[in-house]
Amino acid sequence: MVSPYDFTWPGGVTAHVSQLAHELKQSGHQVKVLAPHSPARECIEVDTFVPLGRSVPVPSGGSIARVSLSWWLYRRVQEILKEESFDIIHLHEPLAPILPLCVLECSNTVNVGTFHAYYHRQHLYRFSQPIMKRWHQRLHGGIAVSPAAYKYVNNFFPRDYRIIPNGIDVDYFAADGPNPPQPWPEFQDGKTNILFVGRMEKRKGLKYLLEAYSLLKWEHPDIRLIVVGPGNLDKDSHRILSACNPQDVVLAGGVAYQDLPRYYASADIFCSPATGQESFGIVLLEAMAAGKPIVASAIEGYMGIIRPGEQGLLFPRKDSAALAQTLATLIKDPGLAAGIGATGRQMVEQYRWAVVAQQVETYYHDCIAMNNGHSG
Repeated sequence: MVSPYDFTWPGGVTAHVSQLAHELKQSGHQVKVLAPHSPARECIEVDTFVPLGRSVPVPSGGSIARVSLSWWLYRRVQEILKEESFDIIHLHEPLAPILPLCVLECSNTVNVGTFHAYYHRQHLYRFSQPIMKRWHQRLHGGIAVSPAAYKYVNNFFPRDYRIIPNGIDVDYFAADGPNPPQPWPEFQDGKTNILFVGRMEKRKGLKYLLEAYSLLKWEHPDIRLIVVGPGNLDKDSHRILSACNPQDVVLAGGVAYQDLPRYYASADIFCSPATGQESFGIVLLEAMAAGKPIVASAIEGYMGIIRPGEQGLLFPRKDSAALAQTLATLIKDPGLAAGIGATGRQMVEQYRWAVVAQQVETYYHDCIAMNNGHSG
């Protein structure tokens, strides 16, 4: 497994790589993860992780990507690939700088790339496509995590991609799992709890949820908004809180992963008002695993997961009034909310890591067979 992103910092791709590696190890495979690192930060996957290069923070798609920009890794990568003699090299965001490109340049085995990203604007590949084409051609197989991610990468690097989604540890969040998470007692006072989980970045759309909540609070005083996620509120969100001063807004900040299921267990409705640049939406799967109804913006990455009226309700992105109306629909009809939550809980089973890892493993065998000149 190769990731361009610092393996000691939390993130969607890092979590995907870590959990997929764990699942493949459980199936009896030998797995190593090659990724940049921050020496001052701890890494749990000590036996699996091979640190390669210190990371630097780089702005990317409204977020911060921590990647290594050192071509000095080339010789070390050569040594590792020769020493380990991998059967498969699985690169996540294989055209991202710099580590995946070093690995592709050195690799003499079967290379599989998973493409996670989706952006409204196509600048990332538009400018780099002529240069990156040579590395893309060194891939023997391509995976996209969603129809949105497929559409984005296929526009510039067309090939026969297989769509294999992100996975989730369903039982970790499930109220009907072997160790069901317990709600926080302070949120069990009869109020309807609306939960937001996400980094404090503008593209996560929190300001639209705060505007919608401010509208709702007048008509529905027995509601509460719980905001979970690292970072600082943007200026617009601060302005809304100062101007409207809505009551019962809980800013929990960044929480430990072991506490996250308790917030989902405490929620009655989960809301993700992201404005775009989401290829998938792990938080939607977490809410579904917890059996919670979802209200989400109608963006391409989310529409690949949610069928309106089944696992959740969708609203036009950046439309605070429509968001308020959509939330009100579930607030006023707990029976509808419970039914939507139950449907999501059933449908999330297809995203279990055991199911997803089996699809990835099958694709590995397909790519090896094709590279050996066979058809199967």
